[in-house]
Amino acid sequence: MYPKNCTSVSEIVLLGFQNLHNFKIPLFSLFLLIYIMTVWENILIIVLVSSSQNLQSPMYFFLQQLSLSDLVGSTNIIPTLLQTVKNEGTTISFLDCITQLYFFGGSESFECLLLAVMSYDRYVAICIPLRYSSIMSHRVCVKFILISWLLGFGIMLIIVHMVTTLKLCKNNAINHFFCDLIPLVELSCSDTLFVQIDIILNTVPLVFCPFILIFVSYMCIAHAILKIVSNTGRQKAFSTCSSHLAVVVLFFGTTVAIYVVPPRNQSLAISKILSLMYTVVIPLVNPVIYSLRNKIMKDALKKLLENKLHICI
Repeated sequence: MYPKNCTSVSEIVLLGFQNLHNFKIPLFSLFLLIYIMTVWENILIIVLVSSSQNLQSPMYFFLQQLSLSDLVGSTNIIPTLLQTVKNEGTTISFLDCITQLYFFGGSESFECLLLAVMSYDRYVAICIPLRYSSIMSHRVCVKFILISWLLGFGIMLIIVHMVTTLKLCKNNAINHFFCDLIPLVELSCSDTLFVQIDIILNTVPLVFCPFILIFVSYMCIAHAILKIVSNTGRQKAFSTCSSHLAVVVLFFGTTVAIYVVPPRNQSLAISKILSLMYTVVIPLVNPVIYSLRNKIMKDALKKLLENKLHICI
């Protein structure tokens, strides 16, 4: 039986960032600018890969999917963040909170799996270059992506269903700027042990397996690069992996800091800052790190702009 002070919660209060005072307008403007730039960058990459014949390789197909995931994630979180900054907190319905949790978790789970697929792609390109075209065919790449989307959102559906079975206490306030999994579970006044075990079990295929695959892939890549005689060849081989490695370090580093390190060992301020890195900064910098500094991508952008200008003239 549940305690008497448990009730059916219909609304969730997100406390966001309190006591901003004179920083409210600058922070709101900054986050709004970041959101506009994030949407613009990721849509640009999606359009470029779809329209350019020079960007039809598996690597750019995966980058397009990464941009789509970042676009879904940032559009799901940042509007709520802007509301919490503007009003120093906001109230959303429990259904909207669960929906936000589902799309956030699904997109981030997909990104974990996608980074593993991309590491395998780099492994094949460097370690088995002669068989690259046959192994990483377009059909295989599409299958990888479909499985990643279905697995990410499918497992997240199970987790969200488990969360909805919990009874929430009368205190419906979350000291966060969006509906994250851990703060939502902590509101429960019922036994959460089974839910926590279910979450841990489901993180194995979504986080630990992709991380192990990435680690093993880069061990093989490092071994192959060290066997290359010329320095030029080593630099060229490493340059094809450096951007992906940077994204992996950012993504998994913040994931471990937020979800693996026990929350009680973090202050709320540090936890919110790490969450900002995870939900706001990474979707913004991914296109810069991975795509927009790429020469082939720049050439495709230049050609697209020239074609648009020619049509206008």
